[in-house]
Amino acid sequence: MAVVTPERRAAVAAAVAAENAAVEELYENAPCGHLSTLPDGTIVKINSTLVGWLGQHREDLVGRRRLADLLTVGGRIYYETHIAPLLSMQNAVGEVSVDMATADGGRLPVLITAAVRPGHEHGPAVVRCTVFDARDRRSYERELLHARQEAERERERVQRLATVLQRSLLPPQLPTIAGVETAAYYHPASLDEVGGDFYDLFPVSANTWGFFLGDVCGKGAMAAALTSLIRYTLRTAAARDPDPIHVLTALNHALVHREPADHPEFCTVLLGLLQPDEHGAGLTLATGGHTPALVLRAAGSADFCHLPQGQLVGVVPDAHFTRAELRIEAGDTLLLYTDGLTEARVNPERDRYDEDTLQQFVSRLAPARAPDVVEALIELLASFGDGLDDDVAILAIGIPPRQGESSPRS
Repeated sequence: MAVVTPERRAAVAAAVAAENAAVEELYENAPCGHLSTLPDGTIVKINSTLVGWLGQHREDLVGRRRLADLLTVGGRIYYETHIAPLLSMQNAVGEVSVDMATADGGRLPVLITAAVRPGHEHGPAVVRCTVFDARDRRSYERELLHARQEAERERERVQRLATVLQRSLLPPQLPTIAGVETAAYYHPASLDEVGGDFYDLFPVSANTWGFFLGDVCGKGAMAAALTSLIRYTLRTAAARDPDPIHVLTALNHALVHREPADHPEFCTVLLGLLQPDEHGAGLTLATGGHTPALVLRAAGSADFCHLPQGQLVGVVPDAHFTRAELRIEAGDTLLLYTDGLTEARVNPERDRYDEDTLQQFVSRLAPARAPDVVEALIELLASFGDGLDDDVAILAIGIPPRQGESSPRS
Protein backbone atom coordinates (compact mmCIF):
# COMPACT_ATOMS: atom_id res chain seq x y z
CA MET A 1 0.00 0.00 0.00
CA ALA A 2 1.46 3.34 -1.09
CA VAL A 3 2.30 5.84 1.60
CA VAL A 4 0.14 8.98 1.32
CA THR A 5 2.55 11.81 1.80
CA PRO A 6 1.58 15.46 2.19
CA GLU A 7 2.92 16.07 -1.28
CA ARG A 8 0.70 13.32 -2.75
CA ARG A 9 -2.39 14.66 -0.94
CA ALA A 10 -1.65 18.11 -2.38
CA ALA A 11 -1.26 16.69 -5.89
CA VAL A 12 -4.56 14.81 -5.63
CA ALA A 13 -6.32 17.92 -4.32
CA ALA A 14 -4.94 19.98 -7.20
CA ALA A 15 -6.05 17.36 -9.72
CA VAL A 16 -9.56 17.23 -8.23
CA ALA A 17 -9.81 21.02 -8.33
CA ALA A 18 -8.61 21.08 -11.92
CA GLU A 19 -11.12 18.43 -12.94
CA ASN A 20 -13.96 20.22 -11.15
CA ALA A 21 -13.02 23.38 -13.00
CA ALA A 22 -12.89 21.45 -16.26
CA VAL A 23 -16.31 19.91 -15.59
CA GLU A 24 -17.73 23.36 -14.87
CA GLU A 25 -16.14 24.71 -18.03
CA LEU A 26 -17.57 21.79 -20.01
CA TYR A 27 -21.01 22.42 -18.54
CA GLU A 28 -20.88 26.12 -19.34
CA ASN A 29 -19.57 25.83 -22.89
CA ALA A 30 -20.94 22.46 -23.96
CA PRO A 31 -22.16 22.21 -27.59
CA CYS A 32 -25.66 21.72 -26.17
CA GLY A 33 -27.74 23.65 -23.65
CA HIS A 34 -28.04 22.63 -20.01
CA LEU A 35 -30.45 23.90 -17.39
CA SER A 36 -31.82 22.69 -14.07
CA THR A 37 -35.19 23.58 -12.59
CA LEU A 38 -37.22 22.95 -9.49
CA PRO A 39 -40.19 20.61 -9.90
CA ASP A 40 -42.42 23.65 -10.56
CA GLY A 41 -40.18 24.63 -13.49
CA THR A 42 -38.28 27.51 -11.82
CA ILE A 43 -34.80 27.78 -13.36
CA VAL A 44 -31.97 27.30 -10.85
CA LYS A 45 -29.05 26.80 -13.23
CA ILE A 46 -28.45 27.41 -16.94
CA ASN A 47 -25.29 27.21 -19.00
CA SER A 48 -23.74 29.88 -21.19
CA THR A 49 -24.51 27.98 -24.39
CA LEU A 50 -28.26 28.10 -23.85
CA VAL A 51 -28.15 31.68 -22.58
CA GLY A 52 -26.36 32.62 -25.78
CA TRP A 53 -28.83 30.79 -28.01
CA LEU A 54 -31.72 32.64 -26.37
CA GLY A 55 -29.99 36.03 -26.36
CA GLN A 56 -30.84 36.42 -22.66
CA HIS A 57 -28.94 37.41 -19.51
CA ARG A 58 -28.38 34.74 -16.91
CA GLU A 59 -29.46 37.01 -14.05
CA ASP A 60 -32.83 37.55 -15.75
CA LEU A 61 -33.47 33.80 -15.85
CA VAL A 62 -32.12 32.06 -12.73
CA GLY A 63 -34.66 32.20 -9.93
CA ARG A 64 -36.91 34.52 -11.95
CA ARG A 65 -38.27 32.49 -14.86
CA ARG A 66 -39.73 29.06 -15.39
CA LEU A 67 -38.78 26.70 -18.17
CA ALA A 68 -42.24 27.16 -19.69
CA ASP A 69 -41.55 30.92 -19.93
CA LEU A 70 -38.73 30.22 -22.37
CA LEU A 71 -41.05 28.41 -24.78
CA THR A 72 -43.33 29.71 -27.51
CA VAL A 73 -47.07 29.70 -26.91
CA GLY A 74 -47.45 26.29 -28.52
CA GLY A 75 -44.44 25.01 -26.61
CA ARG A 76 -45.90 26.17 -23.29
CA ILE A 77 -49.14 24.35 -23.98
CA TYR A 78 -47.23 21.19 -24.88
CA TYR A 79 -45.08 21.56 -21.74
CA GLU A 80 -48.10 21.84 -19.45
CA THR A 81 -50.11 19.06 -21.11
CA HIS A 82 -47.36 16.54 -21.91
CA ILE A 83 -43.87 17.25 -20.56
CA ALA A 84 -44.77 18.19 -16.97
CA PRO A 85 -47.21 15.25 -16.50
CA LEU A 86 -44.67 12.79 -17.94
CA LEU A 87 -41.95 14.06 -15.61
CA SER A 88 -44.34 13.70 -12.70
CA MET A 89 -45.31 10.13 -13.64
CA GLN A 90 -42.07 8.61 -14.93
CA ASN A 91 -39.35 11.07 -13.86
CA ALA A 92 -37.98 11.42 -17.40
CA VAL A 93 -38.79 12.46 -20.97
CA GLY A 94 -36.66 11.94 -24.04
CA GLU A 95 -36.12 14.15 -27.11
CA VAL A 96 -39.27 16.24 -26.96
CA SER A 97 -39.46 18.63 -29.91
CA VAL A 98 -40.53 22.19 -29.01
CA ASP A 99 -39.69 25.78 -29.96
CA MET A 100 -37.99 28.17 -27.55
CA ALA A 101 -38.52 31.93 -27.82
CA THR A 102 -35.42 34.07 -28.34
CA ALA A 103 -34.98 37.62 -27.02
CA ASP A 104 -35.41 39.12 -30.49
CA GLY A 105 -38.81 37.43 -30.95
CA GLY A 106 -37.54 34.53 -33.01
CA ARG A 107 -38.02 30.80 -32.63
CA LEU A 108 -35.34 28.29 -31.76
CA PRO A 109 -36.37 24.70 -32.55
CA VAL A 110 -34.92 22.37 -29.92
CA LEU A 111 -35.05 18.82 -28.61
CA ILE A 112 -35.31 18.57 -24.83
CA THR A 113 -34.33 15.55 -22.75
CA ALA A 114 -35.11 15.79 -19.04
CA ALA A 115 -34.69 13.64 -15.94
CA VAL A 116 -35.66 14.22 -12.29
CA ARG A 117 -32.97 13.97 -9.62
CA PRO A 118 -34.87 13.03 -6.46
CA GLY A 119 -34.57 15.28 -3.43
CA HIS A 120 -32.46 14.28 -0.45
CA GLU A 121 -31.26 15.75 2.87
CA HIS A 122 -28.85 18.08 1.09
CA GLY A 123 -31.37 19.61 -1.30
CA PRO A 124 -34.74 19.47 -3.06
CA ALA A 125 -35.60 17.52 -6.16
CA VAL A 126 -34.22 19.02 -9.36
CA VAL A 127 -35.14 18.51 -13.01
CA ARG A 128 -32.03 18.40 -15.17
CA CYS A 129 -32.58 19.21 -18.83
CA THR A 130 -30.35 18.91 -21.87
CA VAL A 131 -31.32 21.07 -24.86
CA PHE A 132 -30.18 20.31 -28.41
CA ASP A 133 -30.30 22.85 -31.22
CA ALA A 134 -32.65 21.30 -33.78
CA ARG A 135 -32.41 23.93 -36.50
CA ASP A 136 -30.37 21.72 -38.82
CA ARG A 137 -32.54 18.74 -38.01
CA ARG A 138 -35.75 20.70 -38.68
CA SER A 139 -34.28 21.94 -41.95
CA TYR A 140 -33.34 18.39 -42.88
CA GLU A 141 -36.82 17.15 -41.93
CA ARG A 142 -38.43 19.88 -44.04
CA GLU A 143 -36.22 18.95 -46.97
CA LEU A 144 -36.99 15.28 -46.43
CA LEU A 145 -40.72 16.01 -46.25
CA HIS A 146 -40.50 18.12 -49.39
CA ALA A 147 -38.61 15.35 -51.18
CA ARG A 148 -41.17 12.81 -50.01
CA GLN A 149 -44.05 14.98 -51.20
CA GLU A 150 -42.31 15.45 -54.55
CA ALA A 151 -41.78 11.69 -54.81
CA GLU A 152 -45.44 11.06 -53.98
CA ARG A 153 -46.55 13.59 -56.58
CA GLU A 154 -44.23 11.99 -59.12
CA ARG A 155 -45.56 8.55 -58.27
CA GLU A 156 -49.13 9.78 -58.63
CA ARG A 157 -48.19 11.22 -62.02
CA VAL A 158 -46.60 7.92 -63.08
CA GLN A 159 -49.65 6.01 -61.86
CA ARG A 160 -51.99 8.31 -63.80
CA LEU A 161 -49.91 7.86 -66.94
CA ALA A 162 -49.76 4.09 -66.43
CA THR A 163 -53.54 3.96 -65.89
CA VAL A 164 -54.25 6.03 -69.00
CA LEU A 165 -51.84 3.96 -71.09
CA GLN A 166 -53.28 0.70 -69.73
CA ARG A 167 -56.80 1.79 -70.61
CA SER A 168 -55.69 2.68 -74.12
CA LEU A 169 -54.55 -0.92 -74.59
CA LEU A 170 -57.95 -2.37 -73.63
CA PRO A 171 -61.33 -1.82 -75.25
CA PRO A 172 -63.21 0.95 -73.40
CA GLN A 173 -66.28 -1.31 -73.44
CA LEU A 174 -67.25 -4.56 -75.05
CA PRO A 175 -69.58 -4.37 -78.05
CA THR A 176 -73.20 -5.49 -77.80
CA ILE A 177 -73.92 -8.73 -79.64
CA ALA A 178 -77.50 -9.87 -80.14
CA GLY A 179 -78.20 -13.07 -78.25
CA VAL A 180 -74.80 -13.05 -76.51
CA GLU A 181 -73.66 -11.85 -73.09
CA THR A 182 -70.09 -10.69 -72.51
CA ALA A 183 -68.07 -9.42 -69.54
CA ALA A 184 -64.40 -8.65 -68.94
CA TYR A 185 -62.10 -7.54 -66.15
CA TYR A 186 -58.50 -6.45 -65.88
CA HIS A 187 -56.53 -6.51 -62.62
CA PRO A 188 -53.17 -4.71 -62.71
CA ALA A 189 -50.54 -6.15 -60.39
CA SER A 190 -49.00 -2.69 -59.95
CA LEU A 191 -50.34 0.84 -60.30
CA ASP A 192 -46.86 2.04 -61.24
CA GLU A 193 -46.32 -0.14 -64.31
CA VAL A 194 -48.30 -0.99 -67.40
CA GLY A 195 -49.08 -4.67 -67.45
CA GLY A 196 -48.74 -7.08 -70.34
CA ASP A 197 -52.15 -8.78 -70.34
CA PHE A 198 -54.69 -7.88 -73.03
CA TYR A 199 -58.07 -8.84 -74.48
CA ASP A 200 -60.44 -7.66 -77.19
CA LEU A 201 -63.77 -8.42 -78.85
CA PHE A 202 -64.53 -6.94 -82.28
CA PRO A 203 -66.65 -7.47 -85.41
CA VAL A 204 -65.11 -9.38 -88.31
CA SER A 205 -68.12 -9.59 -90.61
CA ALA A 206 -71.90 -9.22 -90.45
CA ASN A 207 -72.41 -12.20 -88.15
CA THR A 208 -68.87 -13.09 -87.08
CA TRP A 209 -66.98 -11.67 -84.15
CA GLY A 210 -63.33 -12.05 -83.32
CA PHE A 211 -61.97 -12.20 -79.78
CA PHE A 212 -58.64 -12.81 -78.14
CA LEU A 213 -56.93 -12.75 -74.77
CA GLY A 214 -53.24 -13.02 -74.05
CA ASP A 215 -50.14 -12.07 -72.13
CA VAL A 216 -46.92 -10.48 -73.39
CA CYS A 217 -43.46 -11.03 -71.96
CA GLY A 218 -42.48 -8.31 -69.48
CA LYS A 219 -44.04 -5.15 -68.10
CA GLY A 220 -43.69 -1.41 -68.46
CA ALA A 221 -43.34 0.79 -71.52
CA MET A 222 -41.79 -1.90 -73.73
CA ALA A 223 -44.55 -4.34 -72.86
CA ALA A 224 -47.14 -1.63 -73.63
CA ALA A 225 -45.60 -1.03 -77.06
CA LEU A 226 -45.60 -4.76 -77.76
CA THR A 227 -49.20 -5.11 -76.57
CA SER A 228 -50.30 -2.31 -78.87
CA LEU A 229 -48.56 -3.97 -81.84
CA ILE A 230 -50.16 -7.33 -81.02
CA ARG A 231 -53.70 -5.97 -80.68
CA TYR A 232 -53.64 -4.07 -83.96
CA THR A 233 -51.87 -6.88 -85.81
CA LEU A 234 -54.48 -9.38 -84.66
CA ARG A 235 -57.35 -7.08 -85.66
CA THR A 236 -55.81 -6.32 -89.06
CA ALA A 237 -54.99 -9.96 -89.79
CA ALA A 238 -58.52 -11.07 -88.78
CA ALA A 239 -60.05 -8.50 -91.12
CA ARG A 240 -57.95 -9.83 -93.99
CA ASP A 241 -58.35 -13.56 -93.24
CA PRO A 242 -60.35 -14.50 -90.10
CA ASP A 243 -59.08 -18.08 -89.90
CA PRO A 244 -57.57 -18.19 -86.36
CA ILE A 245 -54.54 -20.23 -87.46
CA HIS A 246 -53.77 -17.70 -90.19
CA VAL A 247 -54.23 -14.81 -87.77
CA LEU A 248 -51.77 -16.26 -85.25
CA THR A 249 -49.33 -17.04 -88.05
CA ALA A 250 -49.47 -13.42 -89.20
CA LEU A 251 -48.83 -12.23 -85.65
CA ASN A 252 -45.92 -14.64 -85.26
CA HIS A 253 -44.38 -13.35 -88.50
CA ALA A 254 -44.74 -9.74 -87.31
CA LEU A 255 -43.04 -10.45 -83.98
CA VAL A 256 -40.26 -12.66 -85.31
CA HIS A 257 -39.29 -10.15 -88.01
CA ARG A 258 -39.25 -7.07 -85.80
CA GLU A 259 -35.96 -5.28 -85.36
CA PRO A 260 -33.88 -7.08 -82.67
CA ALA A 261 -34.73 -5.85 -79.17
CA ASP A 262 -32.71 -5.84 -75.98
CA HIS A 263 -35.09 -8.35 -74.43
CA PRO A 264 -37.32 -11.20 -75.64
CA GLU A 265 -40.56 -10.18 -77.36
CA PHE A 266 -43.14 -12.93 -77.41
CA CYS A 267 -46.62 -13.60 -76.09
CA THR A 268 -49.25 -16.23 -75.45
CA VAL A 269 -52.62 -15.80 -77.14
CA LEU A 270 -55.95 -17.58 -77.16
CA LEU A 271 -57.88 -16.37 -80.20
CA GLY A 272 -61.32 -17.24 -81.50
CA LEU A 273 -64.21 -16.59 -83.84
CA LEU A 274 -67.77 -16.33 -82.55
CA GLN A 275 -70.76 -16.95 -84.85
CA PRO A 276 -74.08 -16.53 -83.02
CA ASP A 277 -77.19 -18.28 -84.36
CA GLU A 278 -80.74 -18.82 -83.18
CA HIS A 279 -79.76 -21.69 -80.87
CA GLY A 280 -76.43 -20.45 -79.44
CA ALA A 281 -73.09 -19.80 -81.07
CA GLY A 282 -70.39 -21.66 -82.91
CA LEU A 283 -66.82 -21.10 -81.76
CA THR A 284 -63.47 -21.64 -83.41
CA LEU A 285 -60.51 -21.40 -81.02
CA ALA A 286 -56.80 -21.35 -81.73
CA THR A 287 -54.04 -21.24 -79.13
CA GLY A 288 -50.55 -19.88 -79.16
CA GLY A 289 -49.19 -21.35 -75.95
CA HIS A 290 -51.96 -19.92 -73.77
CA THR A 291 -53.77 -21.43 -70.79
CA PRO A 292 -56.87 -23.41 -71.88
CA ALA A 293 -60.32 -21.87 -71.82
CA LEU A 294 -63.09 -23.23 -69.61
CA VAL A 295 -66.67 -23.87 -70.71
CA LEU A 296 -69.39 -23.66 -68.04
CA ARG A 297 -72.35 -25.70 -69.25
CA ALA A 298 -76.00 -25.15 -68.52
CA ALA A 299 -76.12 -28.69 -67.14
CA GLY A 300 -73.89 -27.59 -64.24
CA SER A 301 -70.41 -28.74 -65.29
CA ALA A 302 -67.24 -26.85 -66.17
CA ASP A 303 -64.64 -28.37 -68.46
CA PHE A 304 -61.44 -27.25 -70.13
CA CYS A 305 -61.46 -26.75 -73.87
CA HIS A 306 -58.28 -28.71 -74.46
CA LEU A 307 -56.30 -27.96 -77.58
CA PRO A 308 -53.00 -29.58 -78.48
CA GLN A 309 -50.59 -27.09 -76.99
CA GLY A 310 -49.73 -24.45 -79.59
CA GLN A 311 -46.33 -22.81 -79.45
CA LEU A 312 -45.53 -19.37 -78.05
CA VAL A 313 -46.05 -16.54 -80.51
CA GLY A 314 -42.92 -14.70 -81.62
CA VAL A 315 -40.23 -17.21 -80.64
CA VAL A 316 -39.56 -19.23 -83.81
CA PRO A 317 -40.37 -18.39 -87.45
CA ASP A 318 -42.30 -21.62 -88.16
CA ALA A 319 -44.36 -21.77 -84.96
CA HIS A 320 -47.14 -24.36 -84.90
CA PHE A 321 -50.64 -23.37 -83.78
CA THR A 322 -53.69 -25.55 -83.13
CA ARG A 323 -57.43 -25.01 -83.32
CA ALA A 324 -60.70 -26.55 -82.19
CA GLU A 325 -64.41 -26.20 -83.00
CA LEU A 326 -67.11 -26.15 -80.32
CA ARG A 327 -70.53 -24.76 -79.55
CA ILE A 328 -72.07 -22.96 -76.64
CA GLU A 329 -75.81 -23.21 -76.17
CA ALA A 330 -78.32 -21.35 -74.01
CA GLY A 331 -76.98 -21.16 -70.46
CA ASP A 332 -73.36 -21.92 -71.46
CA THR A 333 -70.43 -19.56 -70.84
CA LEU A 334 -66.89 -19.58 -72.26
CA LEU A 335 -64.20 -18.29 -69.88
CA LEU A 336 -60.77 -17.03 -70.96
CA TYR A 337 -58.14 -15.92 -68.43
CA THR A 338 -54.43 -15.21 -68.09
CA ASP A 339 -52.01 -17.15 -65.90
CA GLY A 340 -51.83 -14.43 -63.24
CA LEU A 341 -54.99 -16.09 -61.90
CA THR A 342 -53.71 -19.68 -61.84
CA GLU A 343 -50.23 -18.70 -60.55
CA ALA A 344 -51.51 -16.73 -57.54
CA ARG A 345 -50.20 -17.83 -54.11
CA VAL A 346 -53.07 -18.88 -51.90
CA ASN A 347 -51.90 -20.07 -48.47
CA PRO A 348 -49.08 -19.71 -45.92
CA GLU A 349 -47.13 -22.35 -47.84
CA ARG A 350 -47.41 -20.10 -50.95
CA ASP A 351 -48.91 -22.87 -53.08
CA ARG A 352 -50.17 -21.87 -56.51
CA TYR A 353 -53.88 -21.65 -57.19
CA ASP A 354 -53.42 -23.75 -60.41
CA GLU A 355 -55.83 -24.68 -63.20
CA ASP A 356 -57.41 -27.67 -61.45
CA THR A 357 -58.41 -25.50 -58.49
CA LEU A 358 -59.86 -22.92 -60.88
CA GLN A 359 -61.90 -25.64 -62.60
CA GLN A 360 -63.29 -26.74 -59.24
CA PHE A 361 -64.18 -23.14 -58.41
CA VAL A 362 -66.07 -22.43 -61.63
CA SER A 363 -67.73 -25.86 -61.51
CA ARG A 364 -69.44 -24.71 -58.32
CA LEU A 365 -70.67 -21.63 -60.22
CA ALA A 366 -72.10 -23.50 -63.20
CA PRO A 367 -74.48 -22.79 -64.70
CA ALA A 368 -73.67 -19.08 -64.58
CA ARG A 369 -74.04 -16.13 -66.92
CA ALA A 370 -70.96 -14.29 -68.18
CA PRO A 371 -71.28 -11.21 -65.90
CA ASP A 372 -71.82 -13.43 -62.86
CA VAL A 373 -68.74 -15.53 -63.66
CA VAL A 374 -66.57 -12.43 -63.93
CA GLU A 375 -68.00 -10.95 -60.73
CA ALA A 376 -67.25 -14.18 -58.83
CA LEU A 377 -63.68 -14.18 -60.14
CA ILE A 378 -63.22 -10.55 -59.10
CA GLU A 379 -64.17 -11.56 -55.55
CA LEU A 380 -61.78 -14.52 -55.78
CA LEU A 381 -58.90 -12.27 -56.86
CA ALA A 382 -59.58 -9.92 -53.95
CA SER A 383 -59.35 -12.85 -51.55
CA PHE A 384 -55.77 -13.62 -52.66
CA GLY A 385 -54.39 -10.42 -51.08
CA ASP A 386 -50.64 -10.09 -51.60
CA GLY A 387 -50.57 -13.57 -53.10
CA LEU A 388 -51.70 -12.03 -56.39
CA ASP A 389 -48.45 -10.68 -57.86
CA ASP A 390 -49.17 -10.71 -61.61
CA ASP A 391 -51.67 -9.02 -63.90
CA VAL A 392 -54.91 -10.85 -64.62
CA ALA A 393 -57.21 -10.47 -67.61
CA ILE A 394 -60.58 -12.22 -67.79
CA LEU A 395 -63.03 -12.45 -70.70
CA ALA A 396 -66.35 -14.32 -70.52
CA ILE A 397 -68.70 -14.95 -73.45
CA GLY A 398 -72.02 -16.68 -72.87
CA ILE A 399 -75.45 -17.40 -74.24
CA PRO A 400 -78.18 -16.31 -71.83
CA PRO A 401 -80.71 -18.93 -70.70
CA ARG A 402 -83.82 -19.28 -72.82
CA GLN A 403 -86.88 -17.36 -71.79
CA GLY A 404 -88.46 -19.07 -68.80
CA GLU A 405 -85.15 -20.60 -67.72
CA SER A 406 -82.83 -19.04 -65.16
CA SER A 407 -79.31 -19.38 -63.84
CA PRO A 408 -78.79 -19.83 -60.09
CA ARG A 409 -76.56 -16.74 -60.09
CA SER A 410 -78.70 -14.55 -62.37
